[in-house]
Order: sequence, then C-alpha cells, then structure tokens
Amino acid sequence: MLDHKVRYLQIAFNYDIGLMRRILPAIAESPRILIEAGTPYIKREGMDGIRAIRRHWRGHIVADLKTADGALEEVDMARSAGATAATVLGNSPIETLDLFIQRCASLRMLSMIDTLGMEDPLKMLMLLRKPPDVLVLHKGRDEENTYGKLIQYRHVSRVRSKFGVLISAAGGVDIREARSAIFNGANIVVANLVRPGDPWEGISTDSDVAAMAWQFLSTIE
Repeated sequence: MLDHKVRYLQIAFNYDIGLMRRILPAIAESPRILIEAGTPYIKREGMDGIRAIRRHWRGHIVADLKTADGALEEVDMARSAGATAATVLGNSPIETLDLFIQRCASLRMLSMIDTLGMEDPLKMLMLLRKPPDVLVLHKGRDEENTYGKLIQYRHVSRVRSKFGVLISAAGGVDIREARSAIFNGANIVVANLVRPGDPWEGISTDSDVAAMAWQFLSTIE
C-alpha cells in the first residue's frame, strides 16, 4: 500500500478534536501524507477521534494505538473507526505481535511496530512469523530533551539486510531531523504538531501547517 521508492510525511495530531478540526482541513491531500491519530489524542477522544479525522481526510490514517495486548480487538476497533494503519509496541509478547500483523494484513491495514524503549529491534523481528509493513524507530517524547538521545538509525542497515520493511523515524522530528532521517534510509518521517510552549520538536500549531507540510515533502523528496 506504500511504495518503497517514495518518501512520506506522517503528521501526528496529539491534542484534541478541536485542534484537529481547525488544522486538518487546510492540509492539501497528497498520497505522500499520512495523518496520525496520536496516542494522547486517542486516549482523550477514543475511536470517535479517528472517525472525526476520517471525515476530513480520505488518505491514510494511522491509529497510534501502541497495542501491548489484545491485538485482534484493538485492530478491529481502529479499522472500524476508519484507520488504515495501526501501531503495536515492539516490546509486546511475540504472540501479540504475530496476531497484530496477521489481523492488519487480513483487513488490508498497514502494520507498524513501534520500537520505543527497545535495544535490538532486529532480534524481535527474527522471532516473528511475518514481518510488519513498517518498523518505527522511535525516540519517545519523554526522551526528547535528554542530552545524547537520538533516533537509532544504526538499526536501519541491520534490519534492511534481513527484511524488506519500510522504516519510519519518529520523535522530535523537525525539518533538519527529517533530512537526516531520509539520509539515513528512512521511508517515513513523523512530525508532531506541537503547541507553543510545549517542550517538543515538530510543527508548531501556530504556524501555517499546510505550508510546513509541503516544506517537509520538498525536503524529503
């Protein structure tokens, strides 16, 4: 469903429906843009939050569930709400990962494994019955301001030597980091929408988000 030769931008909404409704309609639809219902957004708004995004966006919608257990039910809920992709934590039991990937495939959804807090994603991938569509190299928001914490691009070549998965880079991604992500082999860069005053990097909610989206796309092309 995604082309390995194309570079994608994933824009993450982490606040509330009100902010999403203000910003999303202004973003021009593009096959290179994925819209994410972020974990805080889903916890705040539930599946109705995903449905609200679907009313404004015809393209890919990523439900950042970070599933840890109960894979089948969570994938089904996300799909019913309109998501076309979902995430599962790489630290979850292998049984959960296998069920998650299998269910996503059966529903024609993209399966994404989030490597948050993982030391060796390749070791986990080697244990799976089938690899996911996307491996997310993720520096958590709580790690963003820790000196020396980086997105672990060193895993890209190791993973690619064994698996044909797409690589997504997430966590503190601004224009400069997006450029670095693509240079290091990522297929997808995840940019969070960030309110002024919040201690994270991304796209400011007070900026011209539509223009910033196209700037990202031009940078990573």
